[in-house]
Amino acid sequence: MAQGVYIGIDVGSVSTNVALTDENGKVLKTVYMRTRGQPIAATQEALQQAGKAIPEGCPVLGAGATGSARQLAGVVAGADVIKNEITAHAVASASVLPDVQTVIEIGGQDSKIIILRHGVIADFAMNTVCAAGTGSFLDQQAARLGIPIEEFGAIALKATSPVRIAGRCTVFAESDMVHKQQLGHKREDIMYGLCQALVRNYLNNVGRGKDIRPKVAFQGGVAGNLAIRKAFEEALQMEVFVPPYHDCMGALGAAFLAREEMEYRRRKNGTAVSSFRGFNAKDLAFQASSFECRHCPNHCEIIEIKLQDRVVGRWGSRCRRWEVVTRDEEGQAAQKPGQDRRAG
Repeated sequence: MAQGVYIGIDVGSVSTNVALTDENGKVLKTVYMRTRGQPIAATQEALQQAGKAIPEGCPVLGAGATGSARQLAGVVAGADVIKNEITAHAVASASVLPDVQTVIEIGGQDSKIIILRHGVIADFAMNTVCAAGTGSFLDQQAARLGIPIEEFGAIALKATSPVRIAGRCTVFAESDMVHKQQLGHKREDIMYGLCQALVRNYLNNVGRGKDIRPKVAFQGGVAGNLAIRKAFEEALQMEVFVPPYHDCMGALGAAFLAREEMEYRRRKNGTAVSSFRGFNAKDLAFQASSFECRHCPNHCEIIEIKLQDRVVGRWGSRCRRWEVVTRDEEGQAAQKPGQDRRAG
């Protein structure tokens, strides 16, 4: 193992992932676990699991956070850099597949497409509204069929005459699936039809108007479903590549971004010390709360994170009025002058 490690944390609505890399970007450990509506606890647990993979005394050179709960994860972990999912997934894909031009990412609650040209993001789109183009679509239908989601892809690949399922809406898809069952279609034919429906929904919504070119990388938890991969290849008429750490690519990208950030600081300042809190973050008691800022008509909801009764992070204001937390002489968080929550 190299002398130090970089950590990437990706916290979403469904899963929380952590990736550890060495100084050269080699993946040392990945952790994938369910968020279960408790992002703070999930982040703490995932960090504790990841910490078991490195020897005592191995320094953490940098930490990055991404995902829909990236601000929260960044505060809990003490991240040096916090980036959105688009950037993290693009960086990871470009590093793992140097010639990638299209990134298809499908998670449990959202999906996205990233168009890369010469390693730079040229275009992107996200779907965070409709469940029909996400992993939850398959989860719901698998539950109705009584099939473990882990076995869904293998069974669907046995289809010989896939049936067409209306996949533009989860409700309509379920009704259509029931109708096809009543007509006597085989289970595997219906299941692969569901995979094709998800792919059609994705391409007609998230991928609409996008210049999809090879290489195509398919990542996110759904990428582990081989039937979905096959359906994408049939629809796109091109090979689709699934990276080795497809379910943790966001976390991997965050680790790469942390390395980039800390290398930049070292070049600029001659040294760089990570603010990572440690793998025993589970022992820290974080409290999350919110309040409404009334300083202007926007009435922004401000999220506030405290550690042992001191503020360690705030975000949510459009004007960034509350987002910067200063430090007093004792290192404790302090409000900026004039920031009184009653006055806004």
